[in-house]
Amino acid sequence: MIKIAIYGKGGIGKSTTTANLAAAFSTLGKKVIQIGCDPKADSTMNLLGGKPVQPVMDYIRENDEEPDKIEQIVKEGFGGVICIETGGPTPGLGCAGRGIITTFSLLEELELFETYSPDVVLYDVLGDVVCGGFAAPIREGYAEHILIVTSGEKMALYAANNINTAVNNFEDRGYAKVKGIVLNRRNVENEYEKVDAFAKERGLEIIADIPRSNDINRYEDMGKTVIEGDPDLPVSQVYIDLARKLLG
Repeated sequence: MIKIAIYGKGGIGKSTTTANLAAAFSTLGKKVIQIGCDPKADSTMNLLGGKPVQPVMDYIRENDEEPDKIEQIVKEGFGGVICIETGGPTPGLGCAGRGIITTFSLLEELELFETYSPDVVLYDVLGDVVCGGFAAPIREGYAEHILIVTSGEKMALYAANNINTAVNNFEDRGYAKVKGIVLNRRNVENEYEKVDAFAKERGLEIIADIPRSNDINRYEDMGKTVIEGDPDLPVSQVYIDLARKLLG
């Protein structure tokens, strides 16, 4: 089982990358679980035809109790991908990171991995700040590898640096390590050069270069990943190539 956490600045295309990567793994015949770890709970929507799964924290609030069956908080999406969203607290109340910790503990109790026996587990994690619950995939052994999604924009690289620093702080404990940088292009001037320089300064590799593509937006408007929409498109092949590289 490969366990990968995907981090990046809010709005950088992290969830789009994660969902397309999940779809790519599924087209390669792998059983996949995707866990959205963002209070917005929109990580898996494009695997579900635009219809979201109920977040775990919403379920607990509405029922005043935790679910006693894993089926109550999962939905099966495109390619058989098992979709879960942690959700978060009522806006303005409570800690969003706490929702991640609560959900992860609950998924262990409900034997998520034993039930579905996945080949790949993807965690889509908010990465503007890497503290508390948001660092759980790094420091609690849930993930083995970290992918950092960034563009060549200054604030995206700033967030990427914070994420890389957070991972390095746990390096001597045998926790997750950064597998590489995913460049999600925003058509910034000299974008590749900026991100390549950032990566090399930190001993990292750009393992995927995702072009700016209207096809991604077009299929997202339909509640689909670009992989589901047309797996033969050049941008779809970038995600599939990344999936193969991670498996290899």
